[in-house]
Amino acid sequence: MISFELLQLNLLSPMVLAFFLGVMAVWAKSDLQLPEGLYASLSMYLLLALGLKGGAYLSQTSFNIIGVPAAMTLLLGMVLPVIAYVIAHFIGRFSQADSAALAAHYGSVSVVTFMACEVFVETLGTPGEGFMAALVAILEIPGIIIALLLAEHRPGVKQESSLWQRLEGILFSKSILLLLGGLLIGFISGKPGLEKISPFFIAPFQGVLVLFMLDMGLVAGERLNDLKQVKGFLFVYAFLIPILNGALGVYGGYLAGLSLGGATILGAMSASASYIAAPAAVRVSIPDANPVYYLTSAIALTFPFNLAFGIPLYYQFAVWLFGR
Repeated sequence: MISFELLQLNLLSPMVLAFFLGVMAVWAKSDLQLPEGLYASLSMYLLLALGLKGGAYLSQTSFNIIGVPAAMTLLLGMVLPVIAYVIAHFIGRFSQADSAALAAHYGSVSVVTFMACEVFVETLGTPGEGFMAALVAILEIPGIIIALLLAEHRPGVKQESSLWQRLEGILFSKSILLLLGGLLIGFISGKPGLEKISPFFIAPFQGVLVLFMLDMGLVAGERLNDLKQVKGFLFVYAFLIPILNGALGVYGGYLAGLSLGGATILGAMSASASYIAAPAAVRVSIPDANPVYYLTSAIALTFPFNLAFGIPLYYQFAVWLFGR
């Protein structure tokens, strides 16, 4: 069971409250709207800042320390989309295209869920390892690639571009490029370089995250209208997959030798559903997939579930594993 104190700490955090403020604004038919283009600016800032921080810590971390967690993250990145696909296709009876689209989202990672969990464990005094941002990059890509492979030979669909061209588009997409580029810059410049830019990229980070969460609340609130169109099984799926994948992620982090906070973060990463890189890839490579299913599931159901209840749940599971 999740303790009341953990739920209260999480639900009353500025990020979660900002998200639900955005949802309530949509329900109340408010004219609240962030300036056009601000979403793109905030997401670029957060991804680059995340990469810079992770790269700086990575520059001081030997391969002996990060090697096993990185290998475990890669393994999770290959297993999680398959689990998501099998449950959607063979139990939920979704089409091959819709199942592959869901697999891409649930096999990849929500960077904002990762950030929220990182703040959560730091607040509890059990921070994760400094190189966790590098694991985000490792987990982001395999799930999308495997989902594209699962959808590659669906009947009646002929792809206009090769698989490699579509994968190249993913690798050089804005979110991946900013994250990997930030990691590289942070790695080369190291901790001294990070200290020089910390007044802009580190100190304001959580404040920018609150603004981003407000915008995500507005997006999720608009998606709630699509709930009338989704299959009943999708409601179960959107909560079942995060719990299952989250438990696997926490256990994987435990086996890989991560700390309590690190295992919790890996669990939240595994439980999350991508809504930046995956939707862009699916829109191009699996155009016959129904966006009502994968976007509504990821944004309107799984994201708020993880934000409000999932993160404390994965932490509680990690506490149980570590015998705390």
